Amino acid sequence: MIDEEKPTWEINSSRLFTSWLSAQNASLVFTTYQANKLFLVGANHENGLSIFERTFNRCMGLAVKGSQLWMSSLYQLWRFENFLDPGQFSDGYDAMYVPVSGHTTGDIDIHDIHIREDGSPLFVNTRFNCLATLGHRFSFEPVWKPPFIDRIAAEDRCHLNGMAIQNDMARYVTCVSNSNLSEGWRDHRADGGLVIDVESGEPVVGGLSMPHSPRLYSDKLWILQAGTGEFGYIDVNKGKFEPVCFLPGFARGLTFIGEYAVVGLSKPRNNKTFNGLALNERLEREGTKAKCAAYVVNLRTGDVEHMLEIDGMGEIYDVAVLPGVKRPKALGFKTDEIRFTIRPEN
Repeated sequence: MIDEEKPTWEINSSRLFTSWLSAQNASLVFTTYQANKLFLVGANHENGLSIFERTFNRCMGLAVKGSQLWMSSLYQLWRFENFLDPGQFSDGYDAMYVPVSGHTTGDIDIHDIHIREDGSPLFVNTRFNCLATLGHRFSFEPVWKPPFIDRIAAEDRCHLNGMAIQNDMARYVTCVSNSNLSEGWRDHRADGGLVIDVESGEPVVGGLSMPHSPRLYSDKLWILQAGTGEFGYIDVNKGKFEPVCFLPGFARGLTFIGEYAVVGLSKPRNNKTFNGLALNERLEREGTKAKCAAYVVNLRTGDVEHMLEIDGMGEIYDVAVLPGVKRPKALGFKTDEIRFTIRPEN
């Protein structure tokens, strides 16, 4: 059962998208903060597209670990648990994610999230320019900040927005600039972006345009250069961004399945954050418009092999894979279903 609101959006997939997703034995989850929606995408028994959505205020970052799904919202960090065991179904769904705990952080603009081996979250606290975890008494506990940030302050100075994990720790982060002034990153959107080595605090590469979603996968540091619409990787030894393909949208949100990357795309908003970016010029040159979509890119060829396009919606924030789950659903707070869904500890 989905939320009672009448949808103003429509999701369509390329012809072989659901067959590909079924072959991966996985499903996808993505967030959109403009529409306040959490979407779970899988395949039904007829191998058709299965879309399940729930409403959460300004939902953004995602993380998956085992049976858990974590998601940030406007002022909370939520942990969902899958209440179904392998081989168990609920109304044809093979996973049911229930929000079992929410930590109130306040509006700190949580972006990327990683769940560590001890079960604690590590997340990008964008408003306070740091990596952080949950505090026992307070909203959050700072873990690391860039060397050029002189103190923890609610000023979104550099727009720290992403982290790549290695050995259960943040190894690299992305930010839009090295500004130490409140909202100073906005003046350097076109070419001030950095990838920073967390261990040394030194930049690995600079001159990027709004970098997002750094990920270590298959021995490469992958990244989205949102201001140019490019998906590629960082040659750490040369300190250089190597593009793999151009994608028609503001690229943000990146995950992997086998030999494929799944990239979230958004339509650039008509405001100061998106004006003056090379992406807009490239779209005009290519004679196309920006998409709100999830594109599936073959890592070997750089070809876009499948896509999921959302009409009536402007942006996707994050995307994640639910391995071993073919048709997921989740509970929200707008129906009585959550009131009567109870499972005791075995």
